[in-house]
Amino acid sequence: MPELRRDPILGRWIIIAQERGQRPTDFLVEEYKVKGGFCPLCPGNEKTTPDEVLVYGREGGYPNTSGWQLRVVPNKYPALIIEGDLDKQGEGVYDRMNGIGAHEVIIESPNHLDRFSHLPPHLMLLTFKAFRDRIHDLAKDCRFNYVVVFKNFGKAAGASLEHSHSQLVALPILPRMVISELEGSLSYFNYKDRCIFCDIIRQELQQKVRLVCENDLFVTLTPFAPRSPFEMWILPKRHNSSYVEQDDAALAGLAAIFSETLRRLDACIPHVPYNFVLHTQPLRSGSLEYYHWHFEIVPKLTSIAGFEWGTGFYINPMTPEETCRYLREANL
Repeated sequence: MPELRRDPILGRWIIIAQERGQRPTDFLVEEYKVKGGFCPLCPGNEKTTPDEVLVYGREGGYPNTSGWQLRVVPNKYPALIIEGDLDKQGEGVYDRMNGIGAHEVIIESPNHLDRFSHLPPHLMLLTFKAFRDRIHDLAKDCRFNYVVVFKNFGKAAGASLEHSHSQLVALPILPRMVISELEGSLSYFNYKDRCIFCDIIRQELQQKVRLVCENDLFVTLTPFAPRSPFEMWILPKRHNSSYVEQDDAALAGLAAIFSETLRRLDACIPHVPYNFVLHTQPLRSGSLEYYHWHFEIVPKLTSIAGFEWGTGFYINPMTPEETCRYLREANL
Protein backbone atom coordinates (compact mmCIF):
# COMPACT_ATOMS: atom_id res chain seq x y z
CA MET A 1 0.00 0.00 0.00
CA PRO A 2 1.32 3.52 -0.77
CA GLU A 3 2.46 5.54 2.22
CA LEU A 4 2.37 9.27 2.94
CA ARG A 5 5.37 10.62 4.84
CA ARG A 6 5.81 14.11 6.25
CA ASP A 7 9.13 15.92 6.29
CA PRO A 8 9.52 17.00 9.95
CA ILE A 9 11.35 20.22 9.04
CA LEU A 10 9.43 21.59 6.08
CA GLY A 11 6.08 19.90 6.68
CA ARG A 12 6.25 18.69 3.07
CA TRP A 13 4.41 15.45 2.29
CA ILE A 14 5.94 12.69 0.16
CA ILE A 15 4.16 9.69 -1.38
CA ILE A 16 6.12 6.45 -1.17
CA ALA A 17 4.57 4.36 -3.97
CA GLN A 18 6.11 0.97 -3.29
CA GLU A 19 3.85 -0.72 -5.83
CA ARG A 20 6.13 0.97 -8.34
CA GLY A 21 8.99 -0.53 -6.39
CA GLN A 22 12.30 -0.60 -8.19
CA ARG A 23 15.84 -1.80 -7.70
CA PRO A 24 18.89 0.26 -8.65
CA THR A 25 19.28 -1.72 -11.87
CA ASP A 26 15.73 -0.78 -12.94
CA PHE A 27 16.56 2.90 -13.40
CA LEU A 28 17.46 3.91 -16.94
CA VAL A 29 20.51 6.14 -16.76
CA GLU A 30 22.30 7.44 -19.84
CA GLU A 31 25.87 6.18 -19.97
CA TYR A 32 28.41 8.87 -19.18
CA LYS A 33 30.59 9.47 -22.23
CA VAL A 34 33.34 12.05 -22.61
CA LYS A 35 32.76 13.90 -25.87
CA GLY A 36 35.99 15.88 -25.85
CA GLY A 37 36.57 18.99 -27.94
CA PHE A 38 37.53 22.44 -26.73
CA CYS A 39 37.05 22.98 -22.99
CA PRO A 40 37.33 26.51 -21.52
CA LEU A 41 37.95 25.05 -18.05
CA CYS A 42 41.07 23.06 -18.98
CA PRO A 43 44.64 24.28 -18.29
CA GLY A 44 45.99 26.39 -21.11
CA ASN A 45 42.60 27.97 -21.79
CA GLU A 46 42.54 30.32 -18.81
CA LYS A 47 42.27 33.40 -21.03
CA THR A 48 38.87 32.19 -22.29
CA THR A 49 37.30 32.54 -18.83
CA PRO A 50 36.77 35.70 -16.79
CA ASP A 51 39.66 36.54 -14.45
CA GLU A 52 39.98 34.13 -11.51
CA VAL A 53 38.82 35.30 -8.08
CA LEU A 54 40.50 32.44 -6.20
CA VAL A 55 43.21 29.95 -7.09
CA TYR A 56 44.92 27.13 -5.18
CA GLY A 57 48.10 25.30 -6.09
CA ARG A 58 49.84 27.65 -8.51
CA GLU A 59 53.39 28.19 -7.31
CA GLY A 60 54.45 31.56 -8.62
CA GLY A 61 53.62 32.55 -12.16
CA TYR A 62 51.04 35.03 -13.35
CA PRO A 63 47.29 35.05 -12.65
CA ASN A 64 45.08 33.25 -15.16
CA THR A 65 47.81 30.89 -16.30
CA SER A 66 48.22 27.13 -15.96
CA GLY A 67 49.84 25.31 -13.03
CA TRP A 68 46.79 25.49 -10.74
CA GLN A 69 44.98 22.74 -8.83
CA LEU A 70 41.67 24.59 -8.41
CA ARG A 71 40.34 27.83 -9.84
CA VAL A 72 37.24 29.93 -9.13
CA VAL A 73 36.10 32.27 -11.89
CA PRO A 74 32.97 34.38 -12.47
CA ASN A 75 30.42 32.63 -14.64
CA LYS A 76 30.72 33.91 -18.20
CA TYR A 77 26.93 33.89 -18.50
CA PRO A 78 25.81 34.83 -14.98
CA ALA A 79 22.30 34.57 -13.60
CA LEU A 80 23.02 37.75 -11.59
CA ILE A 81 25.64 40.46 -12.05
CA ILE A 82 27.82 41.99 -9.37
CA GLU A 83 27.90 45.60 -10.65
CA GLY A 84 25.16 48.04 -9.69
CA ASP A 85 22.61 48.84 -7.01
CA LEU A 86 19.57 46.82 -6.00
CA ASP A 87 17.15 49.73 -6.63
CA LYS A 88 14.18 48.04 -4.93
CA GLN A 89 10.82 49.20 -6.26
CA GLY A 90 7.16 48.54 -5.69
CA GLU A 91 4.58 48.44 -8.45
CA GLY A 92 1.19 48.05 -6.79
CA VAL A 93 1.16 44.58 -5.25
CA TYR A 94 4.35 43.65 -7.13
CA ASP A 95 7.99 44.05 -6.03
CA ARG A 96 11.08 44.19 -8.16
CA MET A 97 14.80 44.94 -7.89
CA ASN A 98 17.85 44.80 -10.11
CA GLY A 99 19.45 41.39 -10.61
CA ILE A 100 22.45 42.06 -8.41
CA GLY A 101 24.49 39.15 -7.09
CA ALA A 102 27.51 37.03 -7.87
CA HIS A 103 27.67 33.85 -9.94
CA GLU A 104 30.92 31.88 -9.84
CA VAL A 105 32.25 28.57 -11.15
CA ILE A 106 34.51 26.36 -9.03
CA ILE A 107 36.76 24.33 -11.34
CA GLU A 108 37.50 21.35 -9.12
CA SER A 109 40.42 19.77 -11.01
CA PRO A 110 42.79 20.59 -13.87
CA ASN A 111 42.14 17.10 -15.29
CA HIS A 112 39.24 17.09 -17.75
CA LEU A 113 38.54 13.39 -17.11
CA ASP A 114 38.23 13.65 -13.31
CA ARG A 115 34.78 13.00 -11.88
CA PHE A 116 33.83 14.59 -8.57
CA SER A 117 32.92 11.24 -6.99
CA HIS A 118 36.45 9.99 -7.61
CA LEU A 119 38.50 13.15 -7.11
CA PRO A 120 41.85 12.67 -5.35
CA PRO A 121 41.44 13.51 -1.63
CA HIS A 122 43.49 16.70 -1.82
CA LEU A 123 41.33 18.09 -4.65
CA MET A 124 38.13 17.14 -2.86
CA LEU A 125 39.38 19.02 0.21
CA LEU A 126 40.34 22.06 -1.89
CA THR A 127 36.81 22.15 -3.31
CA PHE A 128 35.21 22.39 0.13
CA LYS A 129 37.80 24.97 1.19
CA ALA A 130 36.92 27.03 -1.88
CA PHE A 131 33.23 26.94 -0.93
CA ARG A 132 34.11 28.23 2.54
CA ASP A 133 36.56 30.89 1.42
CA ARG A 134 34.31 32.30 -1.30
CA ILE A 135 31.27 32.49 1.01
CA HIS A 136 33.43 34.25 3.60
CA ASP A 137 34.63 36.79 1.04
CA LEU A 138 31.19 37.44 -0.49
CA ALA A 139 29.70 37.96 2.97
CA LYS A 140 31.62 41.24 3.12
CA ASP A 141 29.27 42.68 0.48
CA CYS A 142 26.29 44.14 2.35
CA ARG A 143 24.06 43.72 -0.72
CA PHE A 144 24.12 39.94 -0.33
CA ASN A 145 22.05 37.98 2.19
CA TYR A 146 22.76 34.40 1.16
CA VAL A 147 25.19 32.30 -0.88
CA VAL A 148 23.95 29.04 -2.37
CA VAL A 149 26.52 26.44 -3.42
CA PHE A 150 25.46 23.67 -5.77
CA LYS A 151 26.64 21.10 -8.30
CA ASN A 152 24.90 19.71 -11.37
CA PHE A 153 26.29 16.40 -12.59
CA GLY A 154 25.00 14.91 -15.80
CA LYS A 155 22.86 16.34 -18.56
CA ALA A 156 19.59 15.42 -16.81
CA ALA A 157 20.74 17.39 -13.76
CA GLY A 158 21.49 20.53 -15.75
CA ALA A 159 25.24 20.21 -16.38
CA SER A 160 26.30 21.96 -19.59
CA LEU A 161 30.07 21.36 -19.38
CA GLU A 162 31.88 18.01 -18.99
CA HIS A 163 34.80 19.33 -16.93
CA SER A 164 34.09 18.75 -13.23
CA HIS A 165 32.86 21.98 -11.65
CA SER A 166 30.39 23.34 -9.15
CA GLN A 167 28.84 26.77 -8.80
CA LEU A 168 27.84 29.37 -6.25
CA VAL A 169 25.40 32.24 -6.46
CA ALA A 170 25.30 35.14 -4.00
CA LEU A 171 21.74 36.43 -3.58
CA PRO A 172 20.31 39.70 -2.26
CA ILE A 173 17.35 37.81 -0.76
CA LEU A 174 16.87 34.56 1.15
CA PRO A 175 15.72 31.58 -0.95
CA ARG A 176 12.22 30.33 -0.14
CA MET A 177 13.54 26.83 0.63
CA VAL A 178 16.00 28.18 3.20
CA ILE A 179 13.30 30.36 4.79
CA SER A 180 11.08 27.30 5.12
CA GLU A 181 13.88 25.32 6.77
CA LEU A 182 14.65 28.17 9.16
CA GLU A 183 10.99 28.60 10.09
CA GLY A 184 10.41 24.87 10.55
CA SER A 185 13.56 24.48 12.64
CA LEU A 186 12.70 27.48 14.81
CA SER A 187 9.16 26.20 15.40
CA TYR A 188 10.54 22.85 16.56
CA PHE A 189 13.11 24.58 18.79
CA ASN A 190 10.51 26.83 20.39
CA TYR A 191 8.43 23.75 21.24
CA LYS A 192 11.17 21.34 22.36
CA ASP A 193 14.17 23.58 23.07
CA ARG A 194 16.32 21.36 20.83
CA CYS A 195 17.66 21.49 17.28
CA ILE A 196 15.58 19.23 15.03
CA PHE A 197 18.62 18.30 12.95
CA CYS A 198 20.48 17.20 16.09
CA ASP A 199 17.47 15.10 17.08
CA ILE A 200 17.34 13.53 13.61
CA ILE A 201 21.05 12.67 13.75
CA ARG A 202 20.69 11.19 17.23
CA GLN A 203 17.73 9.04 16.21
CA GLU A 204 19.32 7.84 12.98
CA LEU A 205 22.54 6.88 14.77
CA GLN A 206 20.49 4.83 17.24
CA GLN A 207 18.11 3.17 14.78
CA LYS A 208 20.61 2.68 11.91
CA VAL A 209 17.85 2.04 9.35
CA ARG A 210 18.56 5.17 7.30
CA LEU A 211 22.23 5.63 8.22
CA VAL A 212 24.37 5.19 5.09
CA CYS A 213 27.81 5.87 6.56
CA GLU A 214 29.60 7.96 9.16
CA ASN A 215 32.98 9.08 10.37
CA ASP A 216 34.07 10.89 13.52
CA LEU A 217 32.64 14.23 12.40
CA PHE A 218 29.86 13.57 9.86
CA VAL A 219 26.94 11.33 8.99
CA THR A 220 25.25 10.49 5.70
CA LEU A 221 21.63 9.43 5.91
CA THR A 222 18.64 8.90 3.67
CA PRO A 223 15.94 11.33 4.90
CA PHE A 224 12.65 9.97 6.25
CA ALA A 225 10.61 11.69 3.49
CA PRO A 226 12.88 11.80 0.41
CA ARG A 227 11.91 13.55 -2.81
CA SER A 228 13.85 11.11 -4.95
CA PRO A 229 15.18 7.55 -4.72
CA PHE A 230 18.67 7.61 -3.19
CA GLU A 231 18.35 11.17 -1.85
CA MET A 232 20.93 11.68 0.90
CA TRP A 233 21.87 14.32 3.45
CA ILE A 234 25.35 14.88 4.86
CA LEU A 235 25.40 16.61 8.26
CA PRO A 236 28.02 17.42 10.90
CA LYS A 237 27.50 15.41 14.09
CA ARG A 238 28.28 18.43 16.24
CA HIS A 239 25.76 21.27 16.14
CA ASN A 240 26.80 24.18 13.95
CA SER A 241 24.69 26.47 11.78
CA SER A 242 27.54 28.00 9.74
CA TYR A 243 29.50 26.20 7.06
CA VAL A 244 32.00 29.08 7.01
CA GLU A 245 33.07 28.27 10.58
CA GLN A 246 34.49 24.88 9.56
CA ASP A 247 38.28 24.59 9.89
CA ASP A 248 40.49 22.56 7.57
CA ALA A 249 40.32 19.46 9.80
CA ALA A 250 36.52 19.48 9.68
CA LEU A 251 36.55 19.98 5.91
CA ALA A 252 38.93 17.02 5.55
CA GLY A 253 36.33 14.89 7.36
CA LEU A 254 33.62 16.30 5.11
CA ALA A 255 35.66 15.51 1.99
CA ALA A 256 36.19 11.93 3.17
CA ILE A 257 32.51 11.19 3.82
CA PHE A 258 31.40 13.04 0.67
CA SER A 259 33.73 10.89 -1.42
CA GLU A 260 32.49 7.68 0.20
CA THR A 261 28.85 8.74 -0.17
CA LEU A 262 29.11 9.50 -3.89
CA ARG A 263 31.12 6.34 -4.56
CA ARG A 264 28.37 4.32 -2.87
CA LEU A 265 25.79 6.04 -5.06
CA ASP A 266 27.90 5.42 -8.16
CA ALA A 267 28.30 1.74 -7.21
CA CYS A 268 24.50 1.37 -6.98
CA ILE A 269 23.64 3.35 -10.12
CA PRO A 270 26.69 4.08 -12.31
CA HIS A 271 26.75 7.49 -14.00
CA VAL A 272 23.58 8.62 -12.20
CA PRO A 273 22.93 12.36 -12.72
CA TYR A 274 22.51 14.29 -9.49
CA ASN A 275 22.41 17.71 -7.89
CA PHE A 276 23.86 18.63 -4.54
CA VAL A 277 23.29 21.86 -2.64
CA LEU A 278 24.68 23.39 0.53
CA HIS A 279 22.20 24.80 3.05
CA THR A 280 23.79 27.03 5.66
CA GLN A 281 22.75 30.01 7.77
CA PRO A 282 22.12 33.42 6.17
CA LEU A 283 25.09 35.77 5.90
CA ARG A 284 25.76 37.81 9.06
CA SER A 285 22.93 36.11 10.96
CA GLY A 286 25.18 35.00 13.81
CA SER A 287 25.19 31.48 15.21
CA LEU A 288 21.72 29.87 15.23
CA GLU A 289 21.06 27.32 17.98
CA TYR A 290 18.02 25.96 16.12
CA TYR A 291 19.59 25.41 12.67
CA HIS A 292 22.19 22.96 11.33
CA TRP A 293 24.13 23.37 8.07
CA HIS A 294 24.09 20.38 5.71
CA PHE A 295 24.42 19.15 2.15
CA GLU A 296 21.53 17.56 0.25
CA ILE A 297 22.26 15.17 -2.63
CA VAL A 298 19.31 14.49 -4.96
CA PRO A 299 19.74 12.04 -7.88
CA LYS A 300 17.65 12.73 -10.98
CA LEU A 301 15.77 9.44 -11.19
CA THR A 302 12.13 10.54 -11.26
CA SER A 303 10.35 13.22 -13.27
CA ILE A 304 8.44 16.24 -12.02
CA ALA A 305 5.07 16.24 -13.82
CA GLY A 306 1.58 17.69 -13.43
CA PHE A 307 0.75 16.09 -10.09
CA GLU A 308 3.98 17.29 -8.49
CA TRP A 309 3.65 20.83 -9.89
CA GLY A 310 0.01 21.07 -8.90
CA THR A 311 0.34 19.74 -5.35
CA GLY A 312 3.94 20.13 -4.20
CA PHE A 313 3.92 16.40 -3.39
CA TYR A 314 6.71 14.18 -4.70
CA ILE A 315 6.15 10.53 -5.67
CA ASN A 316 9.03 8.24 -4.75
CA PRO A 317 8.96 4.56 -5.82
CA MET A 318 11.45 3.43 -3.14
CA THR A 319 11.54 3.77 0.62
CA PRO A 320 14.60 5.46 2.12
CA GLU A 321 15.16 2.36 4.24
CA GLU A 322 15.48 0.25 1.09
CA THR A 323 17.78 2.67 -0.70
CA CYS A 324 19.90 2.95 2.45
CA ARG A 325 20.34 -0.83 2.48
CA TYR A 326 21.54 -0.80 -1.12
CA LEU A 327 23.95 2.06 -0.38
CA ARG A 328 25.37 0.42 2.75
CA GLU A 329 25.90 -2.88 0.94
CA ALA A 330 27.48 -1.29 -2.13
CA ASN A 331 30.81 -2.80 -3.11
CA LEU A 332 33.38 -0.01 -3.10
